[in-house]
Amino acid sequence: MAEGLRRLINSETCGVLQDKLERWYKDYHINSCDQNLNRCCEIMELSATIQGQLFTILSQTAREGGHFAGVETIKSRLLPWLGTCFSSPAPGKPFETSFSLSQESYEKERQLRELANSRNHEIQQLERELNATRMQLSLVQQDLAEAQLALEDTKTKSATTLLAAEEEIIQLKADLKASQAKEECALRNLEQLKDSEQQVQILKDEIAILGAQKSVLQSRLARSRSPSPIRSRSPSPLPLKSMSPGRARLTNASRHAHLVERFRDIYAQERLDAQTLLRSYIDDLEMVQKIIYLAAVESFHAAKKAFRQFKMRVRKTLTRNYPGPESMEDTVMDYIIRQEDLYDVQSSVGEVIHALNINPRISFPPEVDFIMISSLIRELCRVAFSMQTLDPPLDISFATEGELFNEYKYRRSYDSDFTAPLVACHVWPALMENDSVIVKGEAVTRRGALWSHRSRSRSRGRSQSRSRSLSPLSHGTGHCRHLPSRSRSPSPLRSGSPNRTLG
Repeated sequence: MAEGLRRLINSETCGVLQDKLERWYKDYHINSCDQNLNRCCEIMELSATIQGQLFTILSQTAREGGHFAGVETIKSRLLPWLGTCFSSPAPGKPFETSFSLSQESYEKERQLRELANSRNHEIQQLERELNATRMQLSLVQQDLAEAQLALEDTKTKSATTLLAAEEEIIQLKADLKASQAKEECALRNLEQLKDSEQQVQILKDEIAILGAQKSVLQSRLARSRSPSPIRSRSPSPLPLKSMSPGRARLTNASRHAHLVERFRDIYAQERLDAQTLLRSYIDDLEMVQKIIYLAAVESFHAAKKAFRQFKMRVRKTLTRNYPGPESMEDTVMDYIIRQEDLYDVQSSVGEVIHALNINPRISFPPEVDFIMISSLIRELCRVAFSMQTLDPPLDISFATEGELFNEYKYRRSYDSDFTAPLVACHVWPALMENDSVIVKGEAVTRRGALWSHRSRSRSRGRSQSRSRSLSPLSHGTGHCRHLPSRSRSPSPLRSGSPNRTLG
């Protein structure tokens, strides 16, 4: 019995029967009489097959129960339903034909009842509509009679009120002209107010840009007056007796949480400030997002390179006279964690700006100088350098344009095509710990992203003719290129502190 029931479930005959019934119901009024009869015969044949299988399962179940099992159920439910014509079936003959006929008769009766009910409902609906139409007609006739009476009354009074109406029309024309003059005056005042607001906005943007220039110039002036921290301070470690290897490692969890939160803050604040500033010069939002993403990637590369070099110098210095019982690696990492202020972040900022200037994947007007987003780059370099001191270290994920969108690493931006499978542009990288995603990145997905990326790359390679100069940001003295005061957003650039301590 169980095997027969399993075959009935796996055959999905019931689902096919339901689908056929639904399609026949949808196309019943469209099909011809022959088509409806053919559909009905197909469904009857399929129903007969199912009924035959069910009667076979019923017979097997009754045999498995023994001689007296299920007798009351068959007497109380099956025999009354089959009727007198099914009381003595031939031995061994299946019940498909009889049950099919009974099912067909029941189905036809149900259809007749439904058809009669639908007809009665339609007739009642038509009667209600007819009554409503009659009532509306009577109301319209009454309104027409009243209108005729009013028209006659108006005709009788028109001769006496014609002169008064002419004077009123003249007065209304004069009032209309006065109202139009007031409206024009109000529109002019509104336009002047809008112009004033735009000028105020432009002045605010200029103040924000000048503030950013001031902070950059002050930081460069401070660097020109005093040598770099990595050069002014000796990279030799502290006296070994004052060091306690492993103490700094105890703060790994707290520094991990702080750096992850700082990475999120940079995405929420510094990134938007840099995007607002770049949009003042670059109209293409996608290009601005690409520049900021490449700045984040290059910042991590520069910081990791500086960390490796710094670690090699510390290890070389400690190797000369290291007597401690702890491992050399723990001692080196403890020293780097304690002396993170020796990191020459400004050198990494210069490397990132140089990498952006020579990157063939981005294009920007000649007046754009990436020193304007040095605050974002500086904070990213600091965070990336500190992330290398964690155990295990944190890094950003590798990504390419036109790659398959990964919901585990990225979330779609608001202007994405949420049905597109390919990434058209990366907005922010994902933060990874080994193979686990700590903070999701952001990406823009559009259809045809791979082909549009290739066509843009070819056209950019043919049309790129402007010269890319290195950023004026260096270790020596220099001047900052004057930035035009075009801006589209009042968001001020938040200047990051160059001596900010992470962890």
